Amino acid sequence: MSRLEGLLTALQAFYGALPTPPRDPFTLFVWEVLSAHATPRKRDAAMAALKRMRALTPDAMWRAPQKKLDQSLRLAGPYAENRLQALRTGVDLFRRSPALPAIIRGPLPAARRALKPLPQLGEAGAHRMLLFAADHPVLPIDARVNRVAHRLGYGDAGGDFKRQARSVQEALTRELPATVAAVRRAFLYLSHHGGATCTEGDPHCAVCPLLTDCPEGKKRMANG
Repeated sequence: MSRLEGLLTALQAFYGALPTPPRDPFTLFVWEVLSAHATPRKRDAAMAALKRMRALTPDAMWRAPQKKLDQSLRLAGPYAENRLQALRTGVDLFRRSPALPAIIRGPLPAARRALKPLPQLGEAGAHRMLLFAADHPVLPIDARVNRVAHRLGYGDAGGDFKRQARSVQEALTRELPATVAAVRRAFLYLSHHGGATCTEGDPHCAVCPLLTDCPEGKKRMANG
């Protein structure tokens, strides 16, 4: 067992089973749009409202009454107009390209190109799409994964975020089995840990299940 797999096993024992992002490409795109600047609880409330409206397909969302759609999006918090515009763009792309789900499940170069026009994804969102909706073993590096990894000693902390994320992705991937299941598990637990315990401003090192193997955590505890 690699060091990383041992860390993930400790996180899994600490947090238990975690929910996964949607597997359907369009539903995952909607989930991504609603996740931006929203807590998981508010995002999930908005997703549930759209599900009750039966608006989680491109055609159904295109036909959905404007007022009801707006009410659902506001459950995710502010930026409802930005979310609506992003969803309209995405709906149009999915409706004009019905083969998009098949394309992203195909060869990676074409899959990456197909995802670029979708708004509000960014690189981490595109990688989540490739991992969870298209079964590519590509590890997404969001801000939470990046932070946790650096504190554990993975990757290069120098340069801009894109360069940091690439170094973290390479370092973590070297210690993971090259399977979709292993990469999904790594992302879910590292990202959740970054939001729940290994937070940016005030990490809860005293209760962290990784403290004994975390250089940053041990330093923080020693400094009091």
